Amino acid sequence: MFNPKENLLEQQLAVSGLEMNIFGVFAAVSAVASIAGGISASNQAAKNNARAKANAEGQQAASEEAARLQNEYNKKVFAADKANYYQNRAYDWDTTLKNYKYKQEIQEHEYQALAAQYSASVDNTQANLAYNSMAALQGQESAQATFTEILNEDAFQRESLIVEQLQEEGQVALMQAGKSRSKALQSRAAKTGRAFGTMNASIKSAAMQSDRDLRDISLQKFIDDQNVRAAMMLQPIRLPSLPPPVQGPERIFVEPLKATAAYIPAPLTQSTFAPLVSGIGSAMGGLASNKALFT
Repeated sequence: MFNPKENLLEQQLAVSGLEMNIFGVFAAVSAVASIAGGISASNQAAKNNARAKANAEGQQAASEEAARLQNEYNKKVFAADKANYYQNRAYDWDTTLKNYKYKQEIQEHEYQALAAQYSASVDNTQANLAYNSMAALQGQESAQATFTEILNEDAFQRESLIVEQLQEEGQVALMQAGKSRSKALQSRAAKTGRAFGTMNASIKSAAMQSDRDLRDISLQKFIDDQNVRAAMMLQPIRLPSLPPPVQGPERIFVEPLKATAAYIPAPLTQSTFAPLVSGIGSAMGGLASNKALFT
């Protein structure tokens, strides 16, 4: 405390010394606090750096594990795709061969069936042609029999006329000679001549009709034979063998691209030295300011 009775200079020096001591303590405490703060900040920076490094390492490990699992999955999928492809390829080829064999058998079966039908058609045609021949022969025989019967009837009538003429001529011969006898003979001859003329015309007409009947029978047989042959089945032709199947080229497989771990950038680190330097600098600055103040 300032005492007016004491020497003023001594009192001022005493007060100044006390203040210096107080400010020096404050400066020292501030310097210690600055250094402690720097140490604390340095320690916190070290913790933050360790945490960031651990996080980065964890992310890197997770990325590498994900890449490993992806590659393992891709290999399994690739192997399964190849196995499925070759199984399906073998199955499709086996099915193709079976279908080829089945189609060959069907083709042969159809040909044999057609060949059997053709053979039956040939037999039927021959039977119908034989029937047409027998029918035509029977018709011809009937026409000839009819004409023969007409000829026989004509011969009988001619014979009857001749007998009748002879009988009448015999009766006329018993008559007295003269015009009446001559006239009677002429009349009888004329009557017989007319009868023979009519009979000759009938025979000629019957012969012409018989010829027409025979021609009609032959023509009808020709038409019937043509119809029978037209109805006959055409001879089947064996088809050429089916071309054998050809298996296509195999599929080209490309292995999947290998997955790699994702790039994890290095963590940003905080300097652990800078807070110490800053704290020490602040402490030194405070002490220097305090010294300058009381110098």
